[in-house]
Amino acid sequence: MLGSKKLVSAVVLGALWSLPALAAEDTALSASDRAAIAQTLAAKINANYIDPARAEQVGGAIIRKNAEGGYAAATSATAFSAALKKDLRELSGDMHFSAGRYEGFSESSATEEEPSRAKIDEWRTAAARRGYDIEKIERLPGNVGYIELRRFAGVEFVGAAYTAAMSLLAGTDALILDLRRNGGGDPASVAYLMSHFLSAGKLHHLIDIYDRPTDTTRQIWTVPTFTQRYDKPVYVLISARTGSAAEDCAYDFQVLKRGTLVGETTVGASNPIGWYSLGHDIAVSIPTARTTNFVTKTNWEHVGVKPDVAVPAAQALQAAHVAILRNLVSSAKEGNERTELQRLLVMAEKGETEKPVYILRGER
Repeated sequence: MLGSKKLVSAVVLGALWSLPALAAEDTALSASDRAAIAQTLAAKINANYIDPARAEQVGGAIIRKNAEGGYAAATSATAFSAALKKDLRELSGDMHFSAGRYEGFSESSATEEEPSRAKIDEWRTAAARRGYDIEKIERLPGNVGYIELRRFAGVEFVGAAYTAAMSLLAGTDALILDLRRNGGGDPASVAYLMSHFLSAGKLHHLIDIYDRPTDTTRQIWTVPTFTQRYDKPVYVLISARTGSAAEDCAYDFQVLKRGTLVGETTVGASNPIGWYSLGHDIAVSIPTARTTNFVTKTNWEHVGVKPDVAVPAAQALQAAHVAILRNLVSSAKEGNERTELQRLLVMAEKGETEKPVYILRGER
């Protein structure tokens, strides 16, 4: 059972954030509807946004634009929420602001203390059907492991899958973790994954999350005991699409000097969110919290996580694979193993892959 309101909220809100607006019949809005929504939005931003000084500026700008007719063309909930999303991000510079139309959304359903067993089973099934957001797991030429993670879903649902994936790649000589298409998720899942790469039997304090509405701080730590640890080199692929909890993961690898980051500077969105109802089926995500890395005492908000090796995202996998193979060649002893690694390195540098050879019956 999920006993923590914070963890339940992370699962619900993370799922909501990743969904498109519902395609059911849209909600028409009048000028007075838009004015009321703008006022409600400003009030909720003022009460909950992690940056109180900027909150008043952002909310006031939305109200003024509406009063001046800037949203007159947004005559539906879908159109108005899209316009609000764009302006909220531009006015604040905070990429965690969002808005959308979600039929029947209510704040109480997004923060319920104890969801039903049926709802938990629904979330668990959904995670399993997505393959626990492990898009791909592979052993690349040269005995290099590769995992692509598309999202960090609730740790209660994906933790065991992470350990299973690491077990499959335990014998590889290096690992590539691909976060280029990962938009974020649950920071507890990030900590669970990181636990596989850090020293056994030791707790590592990763981040603190201060929540303004509740005036509380949540600490995120690794898990001290694991049967599966990975102590080989790790390369983490990042892109301009890598966001939120995925940035947290990349930042942890970099700050703890446990991995090499390859690719592009990430989104720069570190402030966790809460979802609020504006009425008329419009829900808005407001950054209500601030993430602080325990080591650096700062975060990646607005600036992103910068790669150690800067290359276009599309070339990051090849660049990481080549770097690994070069290191393996330099450390290999003379002989068949070194010769084979050199052959694979030449192919990787050219971007070539070996085609599978199938032996027909009787050709041996």
